[in-house]
Amino acid sequence: MGNGEGISGLPKGWARATLGEIGVEVQPGFASGKHNRDGNGVLHLRPMNITRHGVIDTSDARFIEDESERRVQRGDILFNNTNSPALVGKTAWVDSEKPLAYSNHMTRLRPPVGLDGQFLAIQLHALWSTGYFKTVLNNHVNQASVSRKVLLDTTITIPPLAEQRRIVARLDEQLDHVEAGESSLARAAKKLTELISQIRSREVRTSPGKELPPGWRWGTVGDVLQRIEAGKSFTCLPRAAHEDEWGIIKVSAMTWGEFRADENKAVPEGREVNPDFEICSGDILLSRANTVEYVGAPVLVGPVRGKLLLSDKSLRLVPKDRVSREWLLEVLSSRYVRDQYSDAATGTSDSMRNISQGVVKSARIPVPGSYDEQQRIASVIRDRIAQVGVLRDALDSQAAEVINLRAALLYAAFTGTLVAQDPTDEPASTLLDRIRAQRSAATGTKSARRRTPRTSKSTGDPGQGELPL
Repeated sequence: MGNGEGISGLPKGWARATLGEIGVEVQPGFASGKHNRDGNGVLHLRPMNITRHGVIDTSDARFIEDESERRVQRGDILFNNTNSPALVGKTAWVDSEKPLAYSNHMTRLRPPVGLDGQFLAIQLHALWSTGYFKTVLNNHVNQASVSRKVLLDTTITIPPLAEQRRIVARLDEQLDHVEAGESSLARAAKKLTELISQIRSREVRTSPGKELPPGWRWGTVGDVLQRIEAGKSFTCLPRAAHEDEWGIIKVSAMTWGEFRADENKAVPEGREVNPDFEICSGDILLSRANTVEYVGAPVLVGPVRGKLLLSDKSLRLVPKDRVSREWLLEVLSSRYVRDQYSDAATGTSDSMRNISQGVVKSARIPVPGSYDEQQRIASVIRDRIAQVGVLRDALDSQAAEVINLRAALLYAAFTGTLVAQDPTDEPASTLLDRIRAQRSAATGTKSARRRTPRTSKSTGDPGQGELPL
């Protein structure tokens, strides 16, 4: 390992310390309920502006009118202190020439001289990616947080400053290649999604301008339904239901193209429920309230545990006799029908749009002339999507390799094997000694100032008294 190992298995010249020990400055942001997207005021960074790769992304920018001086500037670090348990701890280095505001769910970090800000940001984000912050967070009802004290107690590895900068430069170079591979995989995955959409459109005959086969007709979703059933919602426990408990499904149970039974909330003991709303295998469920992308998304329920109930945001579509459930699912999943639902959805926020039962029923669809034809269409679509699935599995395998490569690079960076050590670099222990001496001197000065006796007491306007030191 370069110049050999120092204490505790670290490379020679490296050290370990907590953020508090090295004097990292910590400052939380502030909340604001008055955002605008018009560019008026100052950009206000929120948790979603830090990506999973530890980069600040302002494509979803919100602005606020604010005259305070609480800002981040180039060279600062933003730590996401409050989020879901999976996301709390995301960290990014600030590379903005303009000062930016930041929310109370973010913490600004300013490292001392001798600690490279990019190096610290990358290391904290690497701790997030390996799950460290999950082990120290505080869980709340709907989110989790990392306190200021816990953050300052976080231990990092510190190479010599010159080596920190070499590590950052090498990571930038290597991660550029990794991210290029990730982008290629993302483009390929998008093409597979488009291919599935084209398969559905071709088989269910929703392609614009194409004549319908003999025996087919244009109709509506309502023409092939017996009825639509809607559930109800009420206050539930902040956890999933146990197998012997009733639970109400969440919107996320119907979002990803498959029914996810574990996405539910437990009904409180003693609360009366209507078993007519219980979800059964073979049900077609549709999300009547969701994001603009997923509103109206259908799922077909496979084998499922009992005691799960429809919510007020879910609809159960009951087809008429001699209407294939599998065919109906494919029609409802087609881009043609999904676009009709998205266009008709109401709501002022893209994060939650709504469609009514009337909108669900009114969507125009091509209807085959027989049940057998419907079944044949569904079978063809399933077979062809399965073939696409083989390609998707290959992409997923490559994506996993990319994740492992990124992790290996970060591991090498913080264990001293990514770049060569230089014996002429000032060791990190010297930096730590200097920081301790500076902090000790500052503490002594403050103590001396506090011991200085006051020579007089103000007797005038209380607003003009001595300022505290």
